[in-house]
Amino acid sequence: MNFSLGSRREVLQHIEKYMLKKMQDYLKPVHTIWQPSDFLPDSCDEKFHDQIKDLRENAKDLSYDLVAVLIGDTITEEALPTYESWLSMVEGVSKDEEGGWMKWIRHWTAEENRHGDLLNKYLYLSGRVDMRQMEISTQYLIADGFDIGTGHDPYKNFIYTSFQELATNISHRRVASLAKKSGDGLLSKMCGVIASDEARHAKAYKDFISKVFEVDPSEAMLAFEYMMRHKIVMPAHFLREIGLKIGQTFGHFTDAAQRLGVYTATDYVDILKELITDWQIESTTSLNEAGEKARDYIVNLPSRLMRVAERIKVPTLEYKFSWIA
Repeated sequence: MNFSLGSRREVLQHIEKYMLKKMQDYLKPVHTIWQPSDFLPDSCDEKFHDQIKDLRENAKDLSYDLVAVLIGDTITEEALPTYESWLSMVEGVSKDEEGGWMKWIRHWTAEENRHGDLLNKYLYLSGRVDMRQMEISTQYLIADGFDIGTGHDPYKNFIYTSFQELATNISHRRVASLAKKSGDGLLSKMCGVIASDEARHAKAYKDFISKVFEVDPSEAMLAFEYMMRHKIVMPAHFLREIGLKIGQTFGHFTDAAQRLGVYTATDYVDILKELITDWQIESTTSLNEAGEKARDYIVNLPSRLMRVAERIKVPTLEYKFSWIA
């Protein structure tokens, strides 16, 4: 089946049946999946206060940078209303609440919603965070909007989500590892289950794009090229604190992440390599001339980006975040 330029809506409708069949593989039944209360102190338990004391004691040894990264990750997760509204505006997503893609978006949102709930409660109980300052940054991030350069193009948007879910998987998984080394087993488990969710979601979006490559390879390749030329920006790239301009805090957050090795420029390149392999970019055929040029650009990009990544120097001076008590 061939689709001409501008027929994204038909492509999304074409793969909708496949998506609905695969939903049960990528999203878990609500009654079986973990909930934040599975990990947090139980307020109905007579040992509730002892559990909080243990949580706070274990959180004491988390490094400044690790707390900063955890807060930034939490704010990113809590800006979920922005991501849901953005996906619902993608071309080809029917505004009918019973439509297949809207069903996917609702169920994906429901799973993602647990992440911010869990991390927010942990940080509140930890005694390490100025919650009001964090909450202000969260409100700013939602109110300031969301511009990732994809427009309403479903190809660009799902390429973005494929990349971004892989990135969040790495970030949460690395935080889990660092928390464990610091002696906070509870936080390690929390971030581990969140990372597992992100991995499943990444697999889903990668699968959807694989189907797009099957039916509309040239346009899919051009969309991939576009996203990589314009770079994948993180969802929280508008992150700021009170009194600062849009995006001013984001650089400090990413510096902390790079110092810890939670998410680095090398990880960015590794994700790109994974997508090139999973989508079989090098062996993709039936491309028009523009698609072939786009494929060549993408295949050669990792080596170029790695040379840039090797030259990056991460600031050693710690920024003082208003979020940390």
